[in-house]
Amino acid sequence: MDTDNKAVPAPEAVSATSAPIRHLELKAVLLIVLTVVLMGGFLLYVFYARGAFDSTQRLVLMADDSEGVYVGMDLTFSGFPVGRVRRIELGEDGKVRIDVDVPTRDARWLRVSSVFTMERGLVGGTRLRAFTGDLSAPPLPDGTVRAVLRGDATEELPRLLSSMKTILANIEQMTAPDSHINASLGNVHTLTERMNGRYGALGGLLGGEENARKVIASIDRANALLGSLSGVTARLDRTLEKTDQRVFGAGGMMDEAQKAAVQLNAALGEARESLKKADAVLAEAQKIASNTRVASEDLGVLRAEVEASLRRAGQLIQEINRKWPFARDTEMKLP
Repeated sequence: MDTDNKAVPAPEAVSATSAPIRHLELKAVLLIVLTVVLMGGFLLYVFYARGAFDSTQRLVLMADDSEGVYVGMDLTFSGFPVGRVRRIELGEDGKVRIDVDVPTRDARWLRVSSVFTMERGLVGGTRLRAFTGDLSAPPLPDGTVRAVLRGDATEELPRLLSSMKTILANIEQMTAPDSHINASLGNVHTLTERMNGRYGALGGLLGGEENARKVIASIDRANALLGSLSGVTARLDRTLEKTDQRVFGAGGMMDEAQKAAVQLNAALGEARESLKKADAVLAEAQKIASNTRVASEDLGVLRAEVEASLRRAGQLIQEINRKWPFARDTEMKLP
């Protein structure tokens, strides 16, 4: 056979090509160690890049549900990740506890006045966001528990659709042939037609040309009346001017009244002097009357004493007549 006729290589050639590599096992071990070191370094770099060796503080966010939230999810501030969800669990009160690890270097963006939201948009997944309005507020302590405000756009869809249906129904009612808007537009059309008439806007506002004609006629009569009043006022001005001259001018009534007032003041001065003299006379008469009153009072006292003496004398005579009843005239004549 042909295989039997093949040449067999010489032993020297076989030994020359299959000579063993020196330190093969050592090199294999070094290669394995190098590979392990490279893999470990890569893993360490990945962990370092992901912040596995950074010091962190714990933040607990309380939510009604955890739909769309997963472990490793970022907590963003102004679009930059400042924390990562480490664990999600259900609390004893039925609330969802979302544990977030916040690196210490990024914790300065979170303050006690910060607000945390969980937003679900129509497009895209759920996002955890932090908002800080006052960066001068105290820092957020480690282990803080804060509530999350929900902003789910899909929850507003049913109410939005209901509102849209109501709006469409109102628009349909407003655009109906017998709607108030159509009636108002008809009235506006009628008004514009009237305004295109002879008297323009006045005819449209008053409801017709006849009413506008009456108003214009009234205005003309008022203008004529005003013209007549202007003539009357002119005559009245002239009359007032003459009256002013006669009353307040030289030799007028006011001038004569001032002269009469001067004469009256002189007469009043004379009357005042006469009254002073009369006062002196009355004072003297009052003195005489007082002396006469004193004298009359003394005469009255004297008369009373005389009458008392006469009464006693009469009583004495009556007593004597009673004791000695002689017949004689008992009448006593007073002087």
